Amino acid sequence: MMKILKEFREFAVRGNVLDLAVGVIIGGAFGKIVTSMVNDIIMPPIGKILGGVNFKDLFINLSLNEHFDTLADAQAASKPVIAYGNFINVILDFTIVAFCVFLIVKGANALRRLNAREPESVTEPTEKVCPYCLSKIPIKATRCGHCTSHLKDEELEG
Repeated sequence: MMKILKEFREFAVRGNVLDLAVGVIIGGAFGKIVTSMVNDIIMPPIGKILGGVNFKDLFINLSLNEHFDTLADAQAASKPVIAYGNFINVILDFTIVAFCVFLIVKGANALRRLNAREPESVTEPTEKVCPYCLSKIPIKATRCGHCTSHLKDEELEG
């Protein structure tokens, strides 16, 4: 039993597990913020534009012999309904969260690419061209190994 507890403790305090736990907690809080933004800020003006519709109250009554004015009335009577207005809100929540995650991943990938780039090293040339035969020869050569011409410093500078 002690061995299992020791293994669990090692597992729980690993950096990746702690990072995951922090991510889940922040993700849950972010989800609540997005839900509030959709329900309290985005949907009311859209409902107002569409004639004063409250999306939370949109539903289809599945009990054919009874009529309910609001979703709350139908749910209080325990009647089957399809609450498609709430579904619209949840889809909008998901779309906003998915777009934010996309932007975060895109930003992280851009940073990763920036860090992965190695600065191009400036290398000194190791060869030069003989002005007589145009062959490549070592940079410190004073005589061409191909045509055996004597090379002067001023001939090589141009």
